[in-house]
This record gives sequence, C-alpha cells and structure tokens, in this order.
Amino acid sequence: MDLKSGYPFWSIRNGLMRAFPRLEQDAQCDVAIVGGGITGALIADELVRHGHDVVLLEQREIGWGSTSASTALLQYEIDTPMVELAGRYGIASAALAYRSCAQAIEMLQELARDLGEVDFRRNDSLYYASRRRDLPALREETALRARHGLDTRWIDAASLWRDYGVRAGGAVLSTQAARMDPYRMTYRLLSRCQRRGARIHDRTQVHDLQVHHSHVVLDCGQARLRAGHVVLAAGYASQRWLRQRVARNRSSYAFVTDPLHDEEIGAVKHTMMWETARPYLYLRSTHDGRAIVGGEDDDLDIPARRDARVMKKARQLQKKVARALPDLHLRPAFAWAGTFAETADGLPFFGAHDQYGPRVAFAMAYGGNGITYSMLGAGLLRAGIERRAHPLAGLFGFARLD
Repeated sequence: MDLKSGYPFWSIRNGLMRAFPRLEQDAQCDVAIVGGGITGALIADELVRHGHDVVLLEQREIGWGSTSASTALLQYEIDTPMVELAGRYGIASAALAYRSCAQAIEMLQELARDLGEVDFRRNDSLYYASRRRDLPALREETALRARHGLDTRWIDAASLWRDYGVRAGGAVLSTQAARMDPYRMTYRLLSRCQRRGARIHDRTQVHDLQVHHSHVVLDCGQARLRAGHVVLAAGYASQRWLRQRVARNRSSYAFVTDPLHDEEIGAVKHTMMWETARPYLYLRSTHDGRAIVGGEDDDLDIPARRDARVMKKARQLQKKVARALPDLHLRPAFAWAGTFAETADGLPFFGAHDQYGPRVAFAMAYGGNGITYSMLGAGLLRAGIERRAHPLAGLFGFARLD
C-alpha cells in the first residue's frame, strides 16, 4: 500500500493560501476572537457584517489546527440521537437542536454561495444500522424526526443493498446534508472580514486574560490587546481557560483516496454515509471524485503517539468499509489524524461562563457537528454581545450543566 501520512488533507491540498501579520503593537477593538479556524472565521464574519470592530488572533497559521483535519460532514444529525436528547432535556429542546442544525445547513449554503470556490455541495445522508439490534432504536429515531418536520425516509435492507451497496438491516435517509472544504472556507471568510476592516493576526499567542469591569486585556507577549468582549474559539485548546472540565479530548483518523471513476465510488458520490456503532465509520466524496473515510476514534490525547497510529488506523478503516460496502474497493492514498473534543451530550457550549463574567464568551463547537454548531453559535454569540435573547442560549450554554 503506497500510503502517505502527515499533515491533514486540506492543508496539503490548498497549501498556505495567504499570510496574515503577527500582532506586534498594542491595539484595541470591540470584540477579540481567539482562534483562527472555521469556528473563529464564522463568528468573525457574523460580527463584522453587523458592524462590530473585530480583531482575530491565531497562535499558528490560519486554519492550521482542527480545521485542516476536519472531514467536514455537514449534517443536521447530532451525534446524540434525538430520542436520547429528548430523554435528557425534553422533546421541545431536542427538536429545537435538530431543526436548528438543519437550518444551519441552509445558512452555510447561502454563505458559500456568496464566497464561491469552497467546494460546497449538497448531499444525501445515510445513517445505517451497524447491527441488527440497532434497528428498533433507529426506526424510533426515524419516526420521531419525521414528527418534528425533519426530512427522513426509512430504507429497508433490500433497497439499502440495491441502491447504496450497503449490507445492513436498515437505514435513515435524509437529503438535508452537505460537504465543503473547511480550510478554504476559513481563508475566504477571513479575507472578506479583512477587506471590511477586521484585523487578522496569525502566529500570535494569547498568554493571559485580564478581565475588568468595562473591558478585557489580552497579553500576547510582544503586544497587548484591549477588547470590549472576547470570544475564545480555539477548539479543544479553549478548555485550558476553564477550571471546569466540560469535554474530553479524543483522536480521530481518516484517509482519502485518489480520484475515482463514478462506477468506482458508487453511491458515495452523492451520499455521505455513517453508522450507528460508536465510534462510527463515515464516508463522503470530494468535488474531484475522491472518497474520504474516517472514524476509529480513540481516547489518545498525545499528538506524537496519535500520529504514530495513522497507518494502522487507515488499514482498519479500509477493512471496515470492505465489510459494510463489499463492492466498494477503496485504496488509501493519504491518511491523517486530528484531535477533537467531545461533550457528554453531544451539544456545544457557546456563551459566557461564571468564571469570567459576561465579557468573555466561549465557542466550543465540539463533536461531529462542529461546523453546523459554529454557524449557529455565531448568531448566538452576537446576540449575547448585543445583549439580546437567543432561543439556543440555554440549550447551548453552560447553564445546562447546573
């Protein structure tokens, strides 16, 4: 197997799209965003479009963290099933979360249309039962989603094999899904923000936060930034600013094939697929006909040891695909790994925490829905900064831990 590994696929494919300067002089702004990945970029765009003076800081190059490792499956479907989420928070909250994520797909499509060239494509989503014992729960999930206005259709075993090449007892099909290039989206968003007056600085690390009654001071070593509000959007690294542990770090693995002909990639060309097992296997295509396969998540949180497992994990993923889709013969061309954070209920955290008060907000778009959560969280955080209510503030905030 001629399998290469190393940097995540998106950063290799796109290269360093452009450079932004370090913050080298003291400055001030309305809102400072710490984190230059897709989450920080979506938040910056939301704020800049509504008249806020924004400075964004990233300790590495823009988009070089979890964004470059993301496989960017855009779904309304949350890692926690709607049935389980309803058991935790009630059916009204569960339905709100799922419907909001469906709306986020439409919002991302509109944003991608404005930006152009971010490989945004609508897809179907096929969620199949890994084991026969998963079928009753999956049928219940399908019915509950349908009752609350979500696009779902049950696919039986015969149709699943005939139309999708998947050997399983049944699946839920939805047309409310999409894919995109998150690395390119990040750069295009931040370039637009910069043209509209935002200041974007990479290779700038925040060492300390000093919260005052009317402002926050960020100590960046060579310079200090005074901001009316701060949004910490640094992915799993944002947890270092909280004494309360709200998520656990995990590692995920993925590989991508060389470009394939239509008959080689099959239904994956237009349908992303994932399974009920945890951790789950997932597949999707790219605009140039490659297949991306991911999964094999584990609890390893040491980058060097994680990266040493990439080749082995890629082979394990290849075997899992062969079992679930026996007519799909995928050969890895490039493999990578990334660290992500996962909450107990599969929901994100957006908003202020009691540790800092109202001037410091967190954007923790954790789990498999990070990009759709970030699209929603951008509006939620703007509402908080502007002192307005938002329907998702309670469900996506730290108050649900009380």
